[in-house]
Amino acid sequence: MKISVNLLVLLGLTLFVFSFSASSSDNFNWRGFVAQGLIQAEHSNYIDDEGDLTLKLTEVGLNGSYTFENSNFRVAGQVVYLNGGNRYPEGFRVDYLFFDWRAITNLDWQVNVHLGRVKNYHWLYSSTRDVPHTRPSIILPQSIYFDAFRDVALGVDGVAVVANTSNSWGDWEFNWSYGNSPISEEQTKNLIAPTSMGNIEQEYVHQGNLVWHDQVLILSAGLLDSKFEYVSGAQDFFIDGKAQVQRIILQGTYETQNWLLAFELFRERNIYNNLIFDGFINNTQSEGGYVQGRYLINKDLALTTRLDIFDLDRKDRNGETRSAQSGGQIPAYFGYQDQFTLGVSWTFAEDWQLQAEFHRVKGTGRLAPVFMPNIMHNDRKYWNIWGVQFAHWF
Repeated sequence: MKISVNLLVLLGLTLFVFSFSASSSDNFNWRGFVAQGLIQAEHSNYIDDEGDLTLKLTEVGLNGSYTFENSNFRVAGQVVYLNGGNRYPEGFRVDYLFFDWRAITNLDWQVNVHLGRVKNYHWLYSSTRDVPHTRPSIILPQSIYFDAFRDVALGVDGVAVVANTSNSWGDWEFNWSYGNSPISEEQTKNLIAPTSMGNIEQEYVHQGNLVWHDQVLILSAGLLDSKFEYVSGAQDFFIDGKAQVQRIILQGTYETQNWLLAFELFRERNIYNNLIFDGFINNTQSEGGYVQGRYLINKDLALTTRLDIFDLDRKDRNGETRSAQSGGQIPAYFGYQDQFTLGVSWTFAEDWQLQAEFHRVKGTGRLAPVFMPNIMHNDRKYWNIWGVQFAHWF
């Protein structure tokens, strides 16, 4: 099921009109944020090909929602400008824009149905990664939150259902969504190769997860199934092809007064047909995940530490088989990426935050492009990332 551009335009116009007609009404709410930082990733193309210190850490966003009078309907949306270097295409985009219908509201159940460009509620930070001051770190764990896939993974043009209920065992939440995400030509080159002349189209992504929680503990399990098609261009090195991604993911958090512990683990099956040559088939299983600890020194100051692990092929964790298949042209360290993070977050004034962090990275298996790795600019097995970012919200 594909949501047409016309529907998204209609949603946008609706939000725009009501933002003026109800600007002084309790039914309309809007917020915004501005974030700017400095970042460097030496000996890699993660931020830029040179690995220099750069200001490519800019995020500006405006979001709002309008609840229709005496009804169970509202409309919500967000537009952002991003400059993250090679992490994702620079420019403006609509992160989400959807109608929200409170289909059921009673003592036992609350069920909401979203239609439009809906958000991804299936991962711990998938619904908040688009707002800088709500993330635990500037850079999220790449095993789960692969930056080159940011716009695709943030949500879909389609439908979502969010259901909540409680019983004697605790509180329960079920999330389900179905749709697809547009993938631009620049994103295609970032994912496939700079020489790619075609386009990736996501046929669909189907996700669901079940969440249980009490006052301190949250546990969740989810499934994902998605299909993609590559349509080659004129004089393209690649040919028409298809890909399917299937993922199972386990998540959890444990929170006390000063500590917040979190983890997400996944196994993902990746199937590629044709694309490189007629009859090409690649069927591998990736594995990864992270464990994260966050300690609140006080209400304004928090320390974060994290270990993030990713293996491109669980049967080739050291990447040596892939390297051998390429005739040694692709180093073995492109088969994995392990990352240790240490960061600090300081809310130094009302609506102002400073984040600083350091990452020690082993391997380059989570750097774009995927199919034709950038060997020239990723010439180290071990490399570092450090960054600082100021954020203001209003």
